[in-house]
Amino acid sequence: MRSAILIAALLIVASTGAFAADKTRFWNLTSVTIDKLYLAPAGTTNWGPDQCENDKDGSVDPDERLQLKNIVAGTYDVKLTDEHGRTCYAKGVKVKTTGAYSFSLNDKDLTDCSQ
Repeated sequence: MRSAILIAALLIVASTGAFAADKTRFWNLTSVTIDKLYLAPAGTTNWGPDQCENDKDGSVDPDERLQLKNIVAGTYDVKLTDEHGRTCYAKGVKVKTTGAYSFSLNDKDLTDCSQ
């Protein structure tokens, strides 16, 4: 009986953690549609996969939220490509895994934009 209770408790904790991971979202507060979005641990160029692939139309419109996959809380550098073909960066972005969204970017956060 104790084993069954312990297993049930572990399953509840595990499923709660998985549910929380599904809540990891980026909120696009820029004035442009984002076509590609990559995250790397701050100070590195170890870019992860294009997170825009998680969206049904493959891009993130202004004021749209995007589900992030395989991202844990921490500090990241962000690289994005917008609808005009510009590549921009945001450095030292704090990403959390709680709340309504994990991080947001607005136009003033974007640096080193190039065509």
